[in-house]
Parts: sequence; structure tokens; C-alpha cells
Amino acid sequence: MPHTPPTLDADAVRSWSSRALTALGRAREEIDAINVYPVADGDTGTNLYMTVESAAQAVEAVFAAHEAVADGSVPSLNDAVRAMAHGALIGARGNSGTILAQLLRGMAEVLDDAGLAPALRRAAESAYGAVAHPVEGTVLTVATAAADAAEGASGDAVSVARAAYDGACVALDATPGQLAVLRRAGVVDAGGRGLLTVLAALVEVLTGEAPAEPAPSHRAALDCAPGAPDGDAEHVSDGPAFEVIYLLEADDEAVARLRIRLDGLGDSLVVVGGDGLWNVHVHVDDAGAAVEAGVEAGRPYRIRITHFDDRRGPAAPPEQVQRAVVSVVPGEGLAGLCAEAGATTVLARPGEPPASGELVDAIRRAHAREVVLLPNDADLRHTAAAAAEQARTEGVRVALIPTRSAVQGLAALAVHEPDRRFDEDVVAMTAAAGATRYAELAVAERQSWTMAGVCQAGDVLGLIDGDVAVIGSDLTATAETVLDRMLAAGGELVTLVVGAEVPDTVAEHLASYVRDGHLAVDTVVYPGGCHAAPLLIGVE
Repeated sequence: MPHTPPTLDADAVRSWSSRALTALGRAREEIDAINVYPVADGDTGTNLYMTVESAAQAVEAVFAAHEAVADGSVPSLNDAVRAMAHGALIGARGNSGTILAQLLRGMAEVLDDAGLAPALRRAAESAYGAVAHPVEGTVLTVATAAADAAEGASGDAVSVARAAYDGACVALDATPGQLAVLRRAGVVDAGGRGLLTVLAALVEVLTGEAPAEPAPSHRAALDCAPGAPDGDAEHVSDGPAFEVIYLLEADDEAVARLRIRLDGLGDSLVVVGGDGLWNVHVHVDDAGAAVEAGVEAGRPYRIRITHFDDRRGPAAPPEQVQRAVVSVVPGEGLAGLCAEAGATTVLARPGEPPASGELVDAIRRAHAREVVLLPNDADLRHTAAAAAEQARTEGVRVALIPTRSAVQGLAALAVHEPDRRFDEDVVAMTAAAGATRYAELAVAERQSWTMAGVCQAGDVLGLIDGDVAVIGSDLTATAETVLDRMLAAGGELVTLVVGAEVPDTVAEHLASYVRDGHLAVDTVVYPGGCHAAPLLIGVE
């Protein structure tokens, strides 16, 4: 039965984001392997995958919101493509992911009204404008070629998408003739290769058939233009020591000043976004100064600082260990605590749960043959399962312990013994986590119904095993009630994880309260740090 080309609507955008993610998953290792510009750190494919994963999740969230209304409504094209762009913006990783986020944002600005060809043109122009010093022979060149070819096509979105893909193929194949570093390595541009994968997914959605595979990305010899510049090597062999990325809430004027400041601090500067939310990416030697510049401009958050390895020669891969633990933590204090215990940590901030790609990245960083994964959040069970499955395909033996709270993760980590047989270690850690009841104290943001009754904004909520059990007006008094209920069933050890904004006297009082009321129960107190809940409680 012949394929009937769909219209470019919200469903098509949903399919596009999903297929692009699948395709990048397949191509990730190939793209990582050809990543030599602007820094040969071998992560372009991974960064693009994680960026598109965030974009796809945002699109799914829009559809889920409409389905929850149950009135038969569906998202508009504008809703879906803007969600895709926003998801890419907040999840962008690396130089390539940041530029892809701006390409999608440019498309979202005009796609609903103008059609696919003008959207691809706006995408290319927006990306060029976001890069402080555009270089030809990169993803920018490939994006422009795709827009040129799209504008020369006639017909519907199918014809435009095919033309854009074909134009991008030709431009990608020519990138080694524009960048000497690519020619010397015998590769095409990694970012451009990733964009081609994303465009191929769009063609497949609109036609029902995947386009022909591009030429191999890595060849022993490339027939390149003899006059290609040789000055690009400095970007690879000698450059800043750190990659700094953060989201920034700021107005346009402040961002304009920030661009000038960061341009003087380093290179590979890309600032994307708008409407008060930006994603900032720069390579610098002084990471602190780059973050401080963001603080002066507005409110930076989700800050990521990566130290580049020595780029003057291939570094020996780190020795693989037998076993490691990867733990999701809700605050910097717990991150330090778990790191001291030997775990690789993934920081989860309020409203910003880690994507499966971040968990896979942490598993890779652990560089172990066996990994125990602790999600420490009931809502992360599917994300963690997806990460574990991906890591298993890469040859890592992964055991997922379904910890639902950070205190359960701490209990599991406390009994971890890497010298035990893997199965025995996992059983012991699972048993320790399962024997730990958990509670959290939080402040209600609005009036709502709970299992303990109606709460008002500002009330202190005591959640035991995930359900609201106590509503109070004072943090300390509410915590006392929660402790009494939890210890009524017995216990030997109480763990208190205290948020940065809670006075030390609160923890001291609660430890004394437990000691006086339950003589056989010990208490340990840990700092949760910023972003952690006001108080986490564990009872073992």
C-alpha cells in the first residue's frame, strides 16, 4: 500500500523527535569517533543525543497535558515545535547540542505560519547569530546548505525535506575542504553529521522511507580542496581548559553584555534562547569567571563545568574498575557525601529530573564492568530503567535498585562492598534500601487536597513513603510528629538530611528529640546542601 505523506502537524513533530532520538542513538558512537573540532573530546554524538532526548520529552509532555484534559483536543503544530525547541534549549549539551537547540528555536519561530523552507532559513540564520565567531565547514555550513536547497525546491513539505537533506549531504561531504583539522583527521564535521541524522528522521516521517545513508564519516583519504586553511589546528591542540554551560534567566540587554564579557574570557562562545531564558556555552580557562559573569547578568542555574583532557595527544583511557555505584542525589551536600563513599553522582534539581542520557553518561564515567544504579526517586524508575538498558547494550552489567528516596540510597551505599560477588552485593544493598522507611518535609506552594486533608500555601507537609501524612505550620513540630509515626513501628537508626536553608539548631533539636524519646535509636545528620528538600528522614 503506497505511503500517504502526512501533513506537517503536531503528530509529525512528535514522530520526528522520537525518530531523531532513535537515529542519534544508533549513530552516537560513529559521531563521537569523528569529533575533532572545536575540541577533540569525542562527545558530539552523545551531546546531540542528550539534547534531542530532552526535546522529545518536552514534546511528549505537551501531548500528555492535552490527553489529561480528556476533551479530545490535540496540540497544535506551534505547540509541538515550540515544545521541541524549548526542550532542546534546557537540555542542550556541548557546542553541537547548543547550536541544534538554536536551529530548532529558529524553526519554531516561523514554521506554523511560513512553512518548512522559510523555517529552515530562519533556523540557519538564528544559529549563525548565536555563535560569536562562526566558522565554515561546521554544522552552520550544513544548516545553511539545507536551507538553500529547501528554498530551491517546489512542492509540498515532502519535497522540501528531501531537498534539504540532499543539500546537507553535499555540504557535509565538503566540510573537510573547509577545515584543515577535518582534512588531516580524514573525517567530516561531527556536528554536521548529527544534523544530517536529524534531517533524515524528518524525511522518514514525511515519506515513510529512510533516505539513503550518507557516505562514510571517516575515510583514510579525502579528496579535499588544496587551499584549505591551516590555522584551525589551534582550536584542537591548544585551547581553554574548561567547558562551561548553564541556563540563564536574564533580559536581552544583560545577555548582550554577557556575550562581550565571555568573548573576552574564552572561545567557542554560543548563546542561544530568548524570551528571558538562555543557554550559555563557552570554553574558558577561568570557569569561575564565566559563572560569575552569568551571576552578574541574571540567574544562572543547571551549571555544568567539564575539564578537557590534554588535547596535545591521545590520552590513555582510564583503567576500568570492576564495580561502581551511580547515585542520583537531590543536593550538593549529598553529592559530596556519596562521592566520598566512592559513588559517581548525578545531581537532580527541583523540577529538573535527570534524563536517561545523563544517567548513561554517569555510568560511562564510572568506567566499570559492573554498575549498581540508585535512582533515589520513584518518578525516575522508567528513566533509570532506560539508562540501564542502554548501558547493557554497551557491555556494562547494570543492576537497578529501585530506591525511592535519597535516604534509601544512603542506606544501600552504606552496605556496599565492591569485593563481594556482584549478585550478593546487589541483594545486600536492595535489602538495606527496602528496610529503610523514608519521609520528606516540604512547604506547600498552593492550596490542594491531600491524603491528610486540605493544605494551604505555606503549610509544612510531612510525606511518609511518598504520601502526605501530616500537615503543620512549623517545620520542627511537623518533623517531630513524622518521627513519632515512623518510629512507632520500630527502628534502630534515624538519618536526617538537612537542607541548606534550615538552621543547624533544627537538626540538633530533632536528634535530641529522638535520643530522649527512643533510647535505643541512634541518629546521624548529613547536610543536604542547596536544592535539597528542607528535611529528609530515613528510619532503618
